[in-house]
Amino acid sequence: MLDNNPSNKKEANKKLAIKMGWVVVGSLLFAFGLVPLYNVICSVTGLNGKTDNNGTAITDVKPVTNRSVTVQFVTAVMPGLGWNFYPKQSSIDVHPGQIATVIFEAKNTTGEVVKGQAIPSVTPGKAAAHLKKIECFCFIGQSLKPGEVKAMPLRFYLSPDLPDDVKEMTLSYSFYKATEDK
Repeated sequence: MLDNNPSNKKEANKKLAIKMGWVVVGSLLFAFGLVPLYNVICSVTGLNGKTDNNGTAITDVKPVTNRSVTVQFVTAVMPGLGWNFYPKQSSIDVHPGQIATVIFEAKNTTGEVVKGQAIPSVTPGKAAAHLKKIECFCFIGQSLKPGEVKAMPLRFYLSPDLPDDVKEMTLSYSFYKATEDK
């Protein structure tokens, strides 16, 4: 039987509105929690080419001289940054365990100071956990004055336990406009 009592309908609508409000709040909290959770999962598993090393220390790493891996470098600048960004060399051959240095160059093409942040990605994904960065411009945001050109070094090595079937890998950097200090 339908209850046509206006006060009962008002009370029922109020309870429904409160429940729906909690659903909205819960959904927003869940959505904001996904980004850090995704980053943790990717860092631990190497999914999506994310790496989990910010200044890895080298302890008794011996180069594997009977094996060579080609590392290719790809760069992208997201819209709104106003930079040119590229590696000085498009690829290098390295032995696992050998320290390599590659120089990237960035130029601010705008008339104002612009701060950017580089996000790395590695393919194939199974190689991501074996890329050990010693020094990288991606660890902190980079600020360039109008027209400034900056050399940005990357020092890294591939761990000797890199799977033997990985003969080529690509290290990609995408530069985004930084909105806050990290």
